[in-house]
Amino acid sequence: MTSRRAALLAVIAPLVLAGCQLPTFGANHGATKGGTESFKLWQGFSVTAIIIGGFTFLLILWAAFRYRRRGDSIPRQTQYNIPLELIYTIIPILVVIGLFAATVVVENQVVSNPTPNATVDVTAFQWGWKFVYPGQNVVVVGQTTQDPTMVLPVGENVRIDLRSSDVVHGFYVPKLNFSRFAQPGLLNVFTFNIDQPGIYTGQCSQLCGLYHSLMYFQIKAVSPAAYQSWLSANALSPAQAAAAAAATASQASSGIPVKPAQTNYGVK
Repeated sequence: MTSRRAALLAVIAPLVLAGCQLPTFGANHGATKGGTESFKLWQGFSVTAIIIGGFTFLLILWAAFRYRRRGDSIPRQTQYNIPLELIYTIIPILVVIGLFAATVVVENQVVSNPTPNATVDVTAFQWGWKFVYPGQNVVVVGQTTQDPTMVLPVGENVRIDLRSSDVVHGFYVPKLNFSRFAQPGLLNVFTFNIDQPGIYTGQCSQLCGLYHSLMYFQIKAVSPAAYQSWLSANALSPAQAAAAAAATASQASSGIPVKPAQTNYGVK
């Protein structure tokens, strides 16, 4: 009984100590088409790894007990089992090909940029975010403790043009299973199609300076009708747009966490 308990503990302990969560395996379900497919791919990889790892572990146990030392004599030596060697060579190759093909399919879905229904220019800076809606006169700016909100329509393709005005930042939204670099001098383009209304917290994922840990933002997904109403309600006049741009430059140069009464220009 003791040996059985030890064997059971040896199987369960790694799962418990690793904080394994079933059936998600520690990942988010995703709220975009690409994020959901990435989650399914992660599940497939995890299940495959468990099956292969478990089978390998059983083979090791079987060999250890079946061929354990019983005396000083050398056991009978054998070699060249061609059918068996073909099996353990071909099956791993097929597994790798299958995982590679699944990865290519999902990656193509994630990086695809279909015709957008809306566009948002996103600029990362030390230590905040600026969201500009081209042609809509809507600008949202927030730094450090301000956590600006980017409003997006549900069920529509939204193109994101991502830039950085200073150093390398990371645009990371955990619940969307999505992360991209914001790099100075480089435009990074991707498309969101969020399928569930809600608020999704994002953050900078690249160490970018003193207040990196405060560089958060929010994505608020609403219905297309609510999105259009929000754009109309928050459109800026030319003078307000100029003031927002000036405030962004001032905030970026100060580098001091502040939280004034109104920080997200264009948001009410």
